[in-house]
Amino acid sequence: MKKAAIPALLALLVLPAAADANNWRPAEQIKPYTVRGSTGMELYQSIGARGPEAGAGQAIAYTTFKLTWRRDYRPLPDGACVLASARPNLTIIYSWPKPASKLSGALAESWQIFIRGVETHERVHGEHILDMVKQIEAYSVGLRAENDPKCQRVREVLQKRLGELSNEQRRRSSDFDREEMSPGGRVHQLILALVNGP
Repeated sequence: MKKAAIPALLALLVLPAAADANNWRPAEQIKPYTVRGSTGMELYQSIGARGPEAGAGQAIAYTTFKLTWRRDYRPLPDGACVLASARPNLTIIYSWPKPASKLSGALAESWQIFIRGVETHERVHGEHILDMVKQIEAYSVGLRAENDPKCQRVREVLQKRLGELSNEQRRRSSDFDREEMSPGGRVHQLILALVNGP
């Protein structure tokens, strides 16, 4: 009975640590940029002049990230290498417009509707980034390469998959933007409401 109890106790001691290893949260950083105007059209023109660069031109808002990893590569006695743990340190960075001065009346209400919609849109991009990092984490932990005493092959396999997941995240983000910004899309409607408002 004692022999059975000891492994069970060890399992109880190990499981919380393993669960804690997966219990990470991304950090968030918001970098607003200043816009000016006394009408919706003027504010939107200021966005066009001052918005962050994204791809081929200016954007209303932009989401990017900083990602580093703590990885534990372990050479094994049989000559293989295993990636025993991979813990991400992720910061999702949002940039969106902020009026230089306090808006009032109908313009303030119109702006609040617009900026809430923009923030909602950008946070979907943040979720896409978080999904990518979780997929990387799931793929990484336990990844093994045979005949890899210096843990070089396992790194090559990992890098190939990282490229695939990164490309998938960019494609997903681009598809989402295209849908939201096309005529009738949610962001397109937000722009029209702001420009045609007070």
